Amino acid sequence: MMDESIKKSYEAWEKQTESLIKKYPEEGNFKTTWSDEVKRLYTPLDVGDYSQIGFPGEFPYTRGVQNTMYRGKLWTMRQYAGFGTAEESNKRYKYLLEQGQSGLSIAFDLPTQIGYDSDDPHSLGEVGKVGVAIDSLADMEILFDGIPLDKVSTSMTINATASILLAMYIAVGEKQGVKRDKLRGTIQNDILKEYIARGTYIYPPKPSMRIINNIFEFCSKEMPLWNTISVSGYHIREAGANAVQEVAFTIADGIEYVKTAMEAGLDPNVFGKRLSFFFASHNNLLEEVAKFRAARRMWAKIMKERFNVKDPDALKLRFHTQTSGSTLTAQQPENNIIRVTIQALAAVLGGTQSLHTNSMDEALSLPTEDSVRIALRTQQIIAYESGVTKTVDPLGGSYYVEALTDEIEKKAFEYIKHIDEIGGMINAIESGYVQQEISNSAYEYQKAIESKDQIIVGVNEFVIEEKNPRKTLKIDDALEIKQIEKLREMKSKRDNKAVKEKLDNLERSAKTSENLMYPIIDAVKVYATVGEISNTLRKVFGEYKESVIF
Repeated sequence: MMDESIKKSYEAWEKQTESLIKKYPEEGNFKTTWSDEVKRLYTPLDVGDYSQIGFPGEFPYTRGVQNTMYRGKLWTMRQYAGFGTAEESNKRYKYLLEQGQSGLSIAFDLPTQIGYDSDDPHSLGEVGKVGVAIDSLADMEILFDGIPLDKVSTSMTINATASILLAMYIAVGEKQGVKRDKLRGTIQNDILKEYIARGTYIYPPKPSMRIINNIFEFCSKEMPLWNTISVSGYHIREAGANAVQEVAFTIADGIEYVKTAMEAGLDPNVFGKRLSFFFASHNNLLEEVAKFRAARRMWAKIMKERFNVKDPDALKLRFHTQTSGSTLTAQQPENNIIRVTIQALAAVLGGTQSLHTNSMDEALSLPTEDSVRIALRTQQIIAYESGVTKTVDPLGGSYYVEALTDEIEKKAFEYIKHIDEIGGMINAIESGYVQQEISNSAYEYQKAIESKDQIIVGVNEFVIEEKNPRKTLKIDDALEIKQIEKLREMKSKRDNKAVKEKLDNLERSAKTSENLMYPIIDAVKVYATVGEISNTLRKVFGEYKESVIF
């Protein structure tokens, strides 16, 4: 009866509104990022079954994975950082910790990410440019010098070489007297999205998935506090996906990892507790809030219904968020402070467990200390001054947010159904389906910018002439020479006979079904390098060659 009353009232209001619109026409682009129409008004008629919304800390976790959320504990404030050599990055990490950052987030340079040493010809001009150069345990020791690993949680954005960097972290912990079962943090370790969106892969999908499974198995036995994977939608979104695609393809990747782990005999009730996710946060505040809520609900349903998971902690989608680098503009870069604030607020309102806020100058260069501090202060002001942390899921029950949450879930499940029909995410990647969907979305977004259906302040509207060059962080080219000299000196002083023995053992292990984490740790401890370990595995597994998609 109440619904009928609301329906009649809404119809009357709509009729009155239509007559006014004839006199004062509406202006603007009223569509979602996936091109659905946004209704003029949302009412209780648009909100689904309340059991799908539920309570925080209870299945299906739409409203959050903890009962009290930020009233009990704020999200971890991380600033993704790393550049030049380990010495320079160590200084930046200490600066950030002094400014109130509560966790470290490590950016590695491209050679480290794709398994080349700094003195490799492939690395020329890239050493230390987009992250810190790590060649061996010697660099890792410097990177964390004076930073107690039993006191911080560390996130490492590393994928193809994740096993090697994790092994180095374990070895540094042991040198500090911190046992591996006490180490806290996350490795991204999401190789599938590299084939989709980012390109820092080394080996073909099957051996890559074997290494990931080895990490799952190793950590489930030896590192109970470590998050073994951060299934990453961030790079999928940054490549041009819309909000629905980001959720769909990220969760489809997650499904593939769970399937593969279960086929190897691992229990999803156990390793499921250490899975984490990583999403982007873009400018459409309410759409982003709904996206996070929908993803959480979908994952809980998938783990419970598809994989028969019983442990509530293994049903929970816990996620890190990073504000969107692709939305930052080189024009009027101060505007990026506002963009990042909106995006960070969306992540908090959506219930993130961890957050990185981009700096205003990142469209121009790696961030300066001043801009990093402003980015961190943005999180702190949201946490301590905005009031949004005082209650759990403050936008829950918003007719529009709940309707968007339902719509994103519905459309994302349609994508997942199609991916299942074509044989799963690996097949979808190898056939180019996922890449083509993202490419189409990116093309439509660019067309919208060029036609001004999508306004970008300072780029295609509200443009000003800018004369003064900005102060940016420049990486001294001499750092590359310094890193190479340091690497060569380390190689001359280490026990090269022991290195060869450990690398030969790794090669033998790779040809069997043994868990590779143990021989990788052994190799790391005698100062075998990232490049040497990766090249050993290249000999056995080969390299992946991407299919060209148009």
